[in-house]
Amino acid sequence: MSSGRQFILDFPHRPALGEGDYLLSESNIEAISWIDKWPDWPTPAIAVYGPPGCGKTHLGHVWRARSKAILLNVADISTASPPELLGDAVNCIVDNAYECLHAEAMLHLFNHIGELGGKLLILGRIAPARWALSLADLSSRLKAAPAIEIKKPDDQLLRALLGKLFQDRQLKVSEDVLDYLLPRMERSFDAARTIVETSDQIGLSQGKGITVPLARDVLEQLYAN
Repeated sequence: MSSGRQFILDFPHRPALGEGDYLLSESNIEAISWIDKWPDWPTPAIAVYGPPGCGKTHLGHVWRARSKAILLNVADISTASPPELLGDAVNCIVDNAYECLHAEAMLHLFNHIGELGGKLLILGRIAPARWALSLADLSSRLKAAPAIEIKKPDDQLLRALLGKLFQDRQLKVSEDVLDYLLPRMERSFDAARTIVETSDQIGLSQGKGITVPLARDVLEQLYAN
């Protein structure tokens, strides 16, 4: 490998409508295809689930920009009535939804959105069908909702993401640097962002470009423990 080759940003991407670019790969293509189907979802709700840092919240922001949905954390749904939470919105995103936390409030929100003719996007770590629910009405509604898994980012997606994040900071990076980082980094969006941010900080402090030795220093600093 030649350290002089410049990494070319040649990867599939789509505008995230104010949230940057949402990068596509085999790990998330099914989820984004469902977002593309809106408003013609066959049910009042869909669920997107996957491990932390896989891009669920980012995807929620993509749909939020299109649908004008209100974005709620699951802890918010018990703080007020559904009409108060939604205001003028008819669509809603519930992020960090899992298990039976605030199940009754979730049922009321589900019903209210249905009455409005809106749609609900549920984001969480596991599929709602696997939640331990005591409310039969909520259980039946969630089991009827399509559940789409986003897997951990694959190498294709992580390479594209790292390249984009470096480019966003106007940092030049060779393919060798990406080849070094990919097999050694944690497989998540958050890890990629942290690596790029730390690389930028160390590079600036040392007056250096982003090289393999600098990338090695970054990983040693981040994963020392």
